[in-house]
Amino acid sequence: MIILDPSESRFRTELEWLSSRLSFPFADHYDPRREAFGPLKVFNNDTIKGNHGFGAHPHREMEIVSVVLAGQLKHEDSLGNTAVTGFGGVQRMSAGTGIIHSEVNPSDEDCTLVQIWIAPSDRLREPSYETSHYDPEALNGRLLPIVSPAGGEGLSSIGQDTTIYMSRLSGGEAVTFRQAAGRRSFLFLFDGRLSVNDGHELTQQGDAVRAENEPELALRAQGGGAFFLLIDLP
Repeated sequence: MIILDPSESRFRTELEWLSSRLSFPFADHYDPRREAFGPLKVFNNDTIKGNHGFGAHPHREMEIVSVVLAGQLKHEDSLGNTAVTGFGGVQRMSAGTGIIHSEVNPSDEDCTLVQIWIAPSDRLREPSYETSHYDPEALNGRLLPIVSPAGGEGLSSIGQDTTIYMSRLSGGEAVTFRQAAGRRSFLFLFDGRLSVNDGHELTQQGDAVRAENEPELALRAQGGGAFFLLIDLP
């Protein structure tokens, strides 16, 4: 089963310093038909104005992944971690038994990112934080893992049986993702046009697909190409 979630169906938050498009209910937005997708609870596409951001606030029992697409994002937390990441950078925070952190844009330019919240397999794990960096050129023509349970060189680890991939395909180029039995996938289009299994067309930035019980996803870029993210979930 494949469900297409058009970009315009997302919730919106507009503040003086923040523009957010929300694929799942978040804060004051609620829709019981899209409450979660397995352990995937939040998928927010944010643009933060320069020298603004989210001040110190607490989290518990959640794996939070921030993927920076443009600009810079600065993280500070109650464990003493401080880091600034840009395009090619990934931040993973395991809130576990409790952590306080802030996320701000320290530059004068806009910061664009996606933030992903995934329920952990062990909700009472110790809180932790890490950054990783991938080579943007390595996205071309393949599904590149950027987050996985075990982590590794160029990957952040995560406390769930989940892998996050990114890819950039030229027009007409294709990749196939083989989905194991009982798994589900969430695919999000950053830019371009992408067909899924020759029957589902993603044509607008922010279009997404939820797939369950599909043995494979045949992904083909249309037109000038496609830039997208795929999350493999239990």
